[in-house]
Order: sequence, then structure tokens, then C-alpha cells
Amino acid sequence: MGDARGFLKTPRQQAKYRPIKERIKDYKDVVSLREERLSKEQASRCMDCGTPFCHGSCPLGNYIPEWNDFLFHGNWHRALKLLEDTNNLSEVTGRVCPALCEYSCVLALNSDAVTIRENELSIIEFGFKNNLIRPKKITHRTGKKVAVVGSGPAGLSCAVQLNRAGHSVTIFERDQNPGGILRYGIPDFKLEKHLLDRRIAVWKKEGIAFKTGIDIGKGYKTEKLLEDFDVVCLCCGSRVPRDINIEGRNLKGIHFAMDYLIQSNKRVSKESLANEVAIDTKGKNVVVIGGGDTGSDCVGTANRQDAARVIQIEIMPRPAECRTKDYPWPGYPMILKNTSSHEEGSVRDWSVLTKCFLGENGSLKKLCCVRVEFVKENSSCPVMREVAGSEFEIEADLAIIAAGFLHTQHDGLVKELDLKLDKRGNIETDFSYMSSREKVFSAGDMRRGQSLVVWAIAEGRNCAHYIDKYLMGESSLPLT
Repeated sequence: MGDARGFLKTPRQQAKYRPIKERIKDYKDVVSLREERLSKEQASRCMDCGTPFCHGSCPLGNYIPEWNDFLFHGNWHRALKLLEDTNNLSEVTGRVCPALCEYSCVLALNSDAVTIRENELSIIEFGFKNNLIRPKKITHRTGKKVAVVGSGPAGLSCAVQLNRAGHSVTIFERDQNPGGILRYGIPDFKLEKHLLDRRIAVWKKEGIAFKTGIDIGKGYKTEKLLEDFDVVCLCCGSRVPRDINIEGRNLKGIHFAMDYLIQSNKRVSKESLANEVAIDTKGKNVVVIGGGDTGSDCVGTANRQDAARVIQIEIMPRPAECRTKDYPWPGYPMILKNTSSHEEGSVRDWSVLTKCFLGENGSLKKLCCVRVEFVKENSSCPVMREVAGSEFEIEADLAIIAAGFLHTQHDGLVKELDLKLDKRGNIETDFSYMSSREKVFSAGDMRRGQSLVVWAIAEGRNCAHYIDKYLMGESSLPLT
């Protein structure tokens, strides 16, 4: 490494956010990009570790110490080359990844971890700024045709890899524009959509065909898809939400988080909402049920829509603020996360179970809740118990259920192909990502279950390797 003592001389510098009073009025990125000079300084903190655990904890196997070293020395071109070798969407992971790598950074044992995610973002944005992200020239074509259904991170990554292997790839997307959850599920204040458009424009020039507004099984028959293509890869995500089936669930004003976020993102991009019922939090008391990242995104969105009050509740106990013995290094710890959305204004509460919804004239007015605790009894798994006498109510004009997702949608494509499912309701595949039906593969949340964007990218890349091997007998595409 260029400066073996850099981590002793330079303190960690967190990403800088735009002022709250400014960013709360728009949907632009909340983060201010770091100066290149500061990125080089932060890269100097990366130590010459004997074993780089950051590399091992990254689902993509990013060459983190290597491109940090190149960055520190100002060799942006070589840093960019290494970054692009393992990640098709660095501008996305550099913004929304929870940075598993940083929690396993060796420096984090007794100090602050290297700013790996921000360094990654600096490298990729340098590439775009200096016109270094250009369409790759595909020198040969195999004559094989691949259909990728779904244009989220898994589908996009799989398609890019297969196209560069020489296959003719067509991506089918039922929404109006490609991107899947990246476009419709993640708010613009975390991921502006022009960032997707500029990357997709590069891939189109490389030869990938995008067909949007097509719902396979409806406008395009499933059997025709199998006839027209040598291989079909399903990357449709995990979109069936976990519901809360309690009294009052049918009241007006109760919505799933993804329905809310998708509609908001369409509004921001001025995309038609057709006949959708408007979900607007302006001037309302909003309760977000669920304490994860999706719930946090709902908090930030509601604040930008001028909600009167936003409360986020979570059934699990409040996490510790620092790593505990239950989550030893280098594993990813369950600790308290305060996102930019929380900083903008919200009330958070933990160990809260929603018992029922109360309303007037068919519309939501209150949530009936109770405190819970998790007690270890005879089994090793804690059992949830309601705390006697802890009942309380929360006034609410609108409730957003952000309790996660169950599995991929079974109606339509999955049912028509008669695909075998695993115990959780996801597509069951063998080690090569092939489903129970010949020449039909699957990757991402549809196969793995609800997970992180970085895992979806890794799934797509790995699936591409096995599809290429299936078509050609061998493959030079990398595995993560």
C-alpha cells in the first residue's frame, strides 16, 4: 500500500448530506459528492491487511484493497477497471448498499472502518464524468438468443454479462421503463433515475434490446417466449408483500409500502398513474409499520409530501448502537440505523405490535397497539409476549405496511411454466440456477428471496455464467 500508516494519520470522514431544510423540499440526492482530493485521502486509510475480510464479505467479491490503493495513488483509470470487472452497477451500490464490506473492515476492530462505499462511488462517478464508461465492443455473436424477464439489478446484470459473451439478449419489463425496484422502489433522494438512464443507454449501444410495457403471459404468451429464445432467465423479484391480517385491515387509508413508493416515484418522473387511487400523505398523520430500509424510504417520502406527522413503529426491540457479543466481527451486526430520512423528522418506536385498525365512516383513524417483549423459554428461540397493561393508541389518517415480502408472484408466468417452488415460495433451482423446467433459469430475489441489491447483482452475474455454459458447453464469464 502507498501509505502504510495512513489509517493512523487520517480520520474517517463520513459522507456529507445536503442541509435538511433544503433537501426536504425536493427529491434530489441527499448526499453531496465528495471532492476527489478527499477521496484519495480516505483511500489512504485502507491498510495492507494480510487477509482483506472486506473482499470476502462482499457478495460481488470486489477488489477493494486494490482499487483503494490505485485511488490513493491517483490512478483512477486502473481503479475504475478493477471496479467494473466485478460490479455492473457501482453507481447504485455506491449509493444504496448497506456496505457489508465496511463492517468486516479490519480497521473496524478498534477504529472507524474505511469509507469503502463512498470511495467506490467516487471512482465510478469519476468514470462517468471523464467519459470513461463507454459501450464495450462485442467482437463476435454466438447466434444464441436469451430472454431476460425483469429489469431489476439481477436481470440487468445477467443480461449485460450474457451480451458481452456474444449472445443476443432481450430484456422484457412489464413496467413503462426498465430498472425494476431500482427505478420504482427506491426513492430519487437515494437514487436519482437519470443515473439508471445513463447506464442503460450504454448497454443499449452494446446491443441489449429492451422491451418495456410487456407482461409475459398476457401481451406475450409464455410458450411463444420459449419458442423464440434458446434460454429464458426469470428475474422478476419478490413482490408479494407480507400483510397484517388484523381487524380493520379493510379500512381506507391502509397501503402496502411498495404501492406507495412506486406511485411516488412515478409522480416524480411524471409517469402516468393511469387509474391508480392516489396515495398522498400531505397534511396527514402517517404511521409506517416496519422498521427496515423500505420503511425508512416511506418516512422520507412522506416528509417530502408534507405529512403532518410521521411515526415509524417496529415489532422487534430497539437494536444496540454498537456491535454486541451476539454479532462478533467480521459478521454484519444488527445495530441501530439512523438514515437520512430519520434525520429529516420522524418519531420511531420499537417493540410495538399493531393489534387492530380503528376507523370512522370506512376510513382509518387509529392504530391499537401493545408493547411486546421477547423471552427465552425452553427453546433457544425467543418467544414474543405482550406486556400486560401496555396497550395504547396512535392517531393515524394513513398507515403504510412495510413488513417485508413473502415471495415472488405465482400467478401468471410462474404458474404457466409450472415451475417448482421451494418451501418459502421462491423459484427452486439447482446449483446452476436452472429451474425445474428445461432452459428456464432464475436469479435474484425471485430465486433467493427478498435480499439486498448487491446480492441481486451477484446472482445475475453468476446465473449468466451458468447460462453461457449451458449454451456453449463452457464459459469464461466470472463467478463471484
